[in-house]
Amino acid sequence: MSIYLVGGAVRDLLLGRRPGDLDFAFSGSPESFVAEHAEARVVGVSVRVCLWRGHEYMPLRENSLERDLAARDLTINALALEESGRLHCHPQALRDLRDGILRPASVRSFLDDPARVFRVARLAAALPGFRLAGECAERMRAVPDEALRRIPAERVGRELLKALATPLPGRFLQVLDEGSCLRVWFSELDAASTIPAGPRPWHDGSVLEHLADVMNAVAGDPLSAWMALCHDLGKVTTPGEELPHHYGHEKRGVLPAVELGRRLRLPRVYQQAGALAAEEHMRAGLLLSMRPGRQRDVLWRVHRAGLHNSFWRMVDADGGIPLSGEATRRVELLRNIHLPPEWRNRGRNSEMRLRELHCAALSALNVHARQVLDP
Repeated sequence: MSIYLVGGAVRDLLLGRRPGDLDFAFSGSPESFVAEHAEARVVGVSVRVCLWRGHEYMPLRENSLERDLAARDLTINALALEESGRLHCHPQALRDLRDGILRPASVRSFLDDPARVFRVARLAAALPGFRLAGECAERMRAVPDEALRRIPAERVGRELLKALATPLPGRFLQVLDEGSCLRVWFSELDAASTIPAGPRPWHDGSVLEHLADVMNAVAGDPLSAWMALCHDLGKVTTPGEELPHHYGHEKRGVLPAVELGRRLRLPRVYQQAGALAAEEHMRAGLLLSMRPGRQRDVLWRVHRAGLHNSFWRMVDADGGIPLSGEATRRVELLRNIHLPPEWRNRGRNSEMRLRELHCAALSALNVHARQVLDP
């Protein structure tokens, strides 16, 4: 029996990257694997996998290494490393690794497993130096909508979450748009590449381009990248006669952000963060010019949601103005203000009194700032 390290782990080793998940394959049947490895056990029904020493071991497709490699998603993942160090690969794998090309391993790669369209988009985001082969988007477009709908929501959501943690999270959306694969699971964004992000000189590209740019600017913070994805969803629903302006898009964007998060079965904090980003990003961008009451409400809402750092990072990237430092300064001021004992435990009255104290402190801070800037 031969055992192989396969797929992305081998790819990463060849690229000089630290491998993530380790995937193994073996020749022979699950029963023969268990017979040779006493601690192993077989799980699964339609797909039988062997668990051994904390890792999964899959039998080679049709018990053939050549057919197994040909049936994988991309040429650069169609790799198998023997325990002896001998490397087996798809005929184009090493060339595509050298040239930085994401190419389907076969004509049927995406048709055999439609979820691979989301994986290739995620890999494009994770490997900034790689480009799509000419036929890649064409084969993505050939996957029927019905096949995409049959993919479990959790599987699409997992690929998105992985993409949000990559160096270029916005590229995930751009590749799906190029392959016409947004329409089923990311329907809110299907038309985003055809809608201007706003009037000049503030914007000169489409909504999709703007979302991708902001996502890339906050790379390294997956939650902030998700908020960047959601913040301008309302622009996709702008009436045509109002373009290139997007009046009221922040309110229209809340429901699409919530629905997208729910559809993909994302964690609750992501659903809350997407809605918050859509509704508050415009006010947040005007933080220093707002009256104390409006300032306080935005600052306190974001703080109470536990989203301060990710939200203000997204606001900085969206507007191109560094407001996060001032937002942090003001939130720290508010956090150090406490109700006197006689005003505590009065329900709504306590909330209103605390807001008054917050507004007074922000007003004093604003006056002081103006005096410093214009003595």
